[in-house]
Amino acid sequence: MSLTDSDIARPRRTQLDHGTAMQRAATEYQRVAELLRSLASDDWTTPTNCPPWDVRAMAAHLLGMAEMAASLREQRRQVKAATNAHGVFIDALTALQVDERTAMAPGDIVTRYEAVAPKAVRGRRRAPGFIRGRAMPQTQRVGGRDETWTIGYLLDTILTRDPWMHRIDICDATGAPLVLTAEHDGVIVDDIVREWAGRHGQPFVLRLTGPAGGSWANGSGPELECDVASFCRALARRAPASGLLATEVPF
Repeated sequence: MSLTDSDIARPRRTQLDHGTAMQRAATEYQRVAELLRSLASDDWTTPTNCPPWDVRAMAAHLLGMAEMAASLREQRRQVKAATNAHGVFIDALTALQVDERTAMAPGDIVTRYEAVAPKAVRGRRRAPGFIRGRAMPQTQRVGGRDETWTIGYLLDTILTRDPWMHRIDICDATGAPLVLTAEHDGVIVDDIVREWAGRHGQPFVLRLTGPAGGSWANGSGPELECDVASFCRALARRAPASGLLATEVPF
């Protein structure tokens, strides 16, 4: 069955062990840096499928999020500023990250991202288990409902899914090749599929094509087949979706 109110009331925990999560984080930061470094000057003003962001604004958000993960002081500063702003917390946080880096040239964003990425991994890795198990003070809106996340779910899952999905966004916008491997992206995709399956709780047969894909099933429900990027675009509300693919998963 699908999630009940009591399920949603319980803080969501990561499904990955901390070591695996940090390996994926380090690789994803590296791949984002390589992608940003490869972009041509005209690519930076290309609109993305996350209006009103162009590629430069999306990269500014990625940098701001990495800097927040790298420093407890910066994390507290950004969270305080976003909490004091009007509207939804996550929207205020990402808007702050973009606005504060409006004057940065693309090359400076890339250089700073490359420098802060290892620090972001260290900042996330050093969070002890008793901290990761705590509930975040802000609720998150997913699938039209408010839910609570543990700090570990944010650190080990969301802060890697976010740059991973934005890497797809940037490749979609610019035509840059999307690098996907079973060793890295396959782990992220498997985690996404398992969460998606738990969120809708219905029988399904799923086949995702490409190097990061695979096959998953729960009983003998509807058969779905598509590539990894299309599947995740649907779950992230980047593209219209129906049926089980309309089940939102946070990125």
